[in-house]
Amino acid sequence: MTDAPRGDHFVQSLERGLSVVRAFDAERPEMTLSEVARVTGLTRAAARRFLLTLVDLQYVHTDGRVFWLSPRVLELGHAYLSSLSLPEIAEPHLERLVAEVRESSSVSVLDGDDVIYVARVPVSRIMTVSINVGTRLPAHRTSMGRVLLAARDAEPDDPVLREQLGRVRRDGYALVDQELEEGLRSIAVPIRDRGGAVVAAMNLSTHAGRRTIDAMRRELLPPLRETAARIEADLAAGSTGSRHRRRSIG
Repeated sequence: MTDAPRGDHFVQSLERGLSVVRAFDAERPEMTLSEVARVTGLTRAAARRFLLTLVDLQYVHTDGRVFWLSPRVLELGHAYLSSLSLPEIAEPHLERLVAEVRESSSVSVLDGDDVIYVARVPVSRIMTVSINVGTRLPAHRTSMGRVLLAARDAEPDDPVLREQLGRVRRDGYALVDQELEEGLRSIAVPIRDRGGAVVAAMNLSTHAGRRTIDAMRRELLPPLRETAARIEADLAAGSTGSRHRRRSIG
C-alpha cells in the first residue's frame, strides 16, 4: 500500500482488491484465507469477499481450502506490455549480445523505487532467485536500477546511494558487485529515447568466478553499449513509424 496523498477520487476497495492479487508470489503461490488476510492486513471477512470475487472473475482458483492465481491474471499486465514496443524491439538485440558474450542480459524499466524486468535472455542460472519478465527488484541494489535512478532529478537521502548515482552519471554505466546476491556481478547502461531521456536500462550479469570487475569493464561494457545504441536506433525508427501509422489510421 502507498503513503502517497489520495484524492477524493480514490477507491480504497480497488486498492484492497489489488493487494490480494499482489499477495501471491513465488514464496506464496498458494494461500489459505487466513494467510491472505494476514499478508494483506485485511479482515478475514474482507479477504474472503475479495478472493471469492476474484474467483468469480477467474483471476483466482480455489479448491475450497487454498487459493492460487490463475493464468488469466497475466491479462492485467498484458495491456502494458503489448503497448510497450521496447521488449519486442530489444529481444533480438539481447539474443545477439548473449550469443556473443555468453552472459545473461536483461532490460528493465523503473516503477517507483523498483525495477521491473520487461525483456530477458538468460544463458545460465546464476541466481537463487528466479528472474523472469515481470520480476520486480529494489532499484538501488541492481545495476539497472542505479542507471535508472541516476536519470531521475530527485536525489536520494542516503549519502552512499547519492555518491553511487553520481558515479553512474559521470561514467555512463553502473557496476554492482555481489550486492544483490553473493557471487552475482552485473553491469548496466541506459537506453534513451530519441529525445535523450532514459526510458530503460539493460545489463549483462555474470558469476564473480567467471569474470573480474576489470574484465567486465573491458570485455562486457563495449558490446553492451553498442547493443544499447542499436536498440535506441530501432526505438527511434519505431516511434516515427508509430506516429505515421496513427496519422494514416486517423
